[in-house]
Amino acid sequence: SRDDNYIIPDLIVEKIDDRYHVFLNDANLPRLKLSRAYQEIARDKKKFDGENKEFISNKLNSANWMIQAIEQRRQTMLKVMNYIVERQRDFFEKGIQHLKPLTLREVAEVINMHESTVSRVTNEKFVQTPRGVLPLKFFFSSGLATSDGEDVSARGIKAQLQKLVQDEDPKHPLTDQAIVNILRESGVQIARRTVAKYRDQLGVLSARMRKRV
Repeated sequence: SRDDNYIIPDLIVEKIDDRYHVFLNDANLPRLKLSRAYQEIARDKKKFDGENKEFISNKLNSANWMIQAIEQRRQTMLKVMNYIVERQRDFFEKGIQHLKPLTLREVAEVINMHESTVSRVTNEKFVQTPRGVLPLKFFFSSGLATSDGEDVSARGIKAQLQKLVQDEDPKHPLTDQAIVNILRESGVQIARRTVAKYRDQLGVLSARMRKRV
């Protein structure tokens, strides 16, 4: 099920002895394998012939291809998640404000896969982490540069923006320029129009509209 109340994660990330490990959450799923009886029939030249033998052989080949494709998909998911954990360690340690920008292309280049392959194995997939169950797409976000040469993701900046608004004085709410100044003090190079855009995307009203008398 993929509803809001009950999501079964496809992957699990656990911290063990100060290291993060990635596991597939499929231990309870049955392993697909070819029927031994049909394999023996395909090998036995005395049983069946002509179209019947060709039919069985084709079905076995198709089944074998499917099993290999599923296994390859499992291994690709592991490769993708392992790189995400490596790239986003600060997020796992410190929270969403430390989420780094990450693209499908970057992951694809690192694990030597096509970008479309990475997109498919991350689509509608979920991972159980020490910070909750998250969609794999959560980890992909554009970003901005910081003064110390590091990058911070758009999602991380939005989290900072939201916290600033939550903690502000309701009688003197922060203007977009004030938020720009605070973020720049923390090293994030951001324009006022970008703050306004992120604020709109978060559904946060302007300072004038947030002001309480």
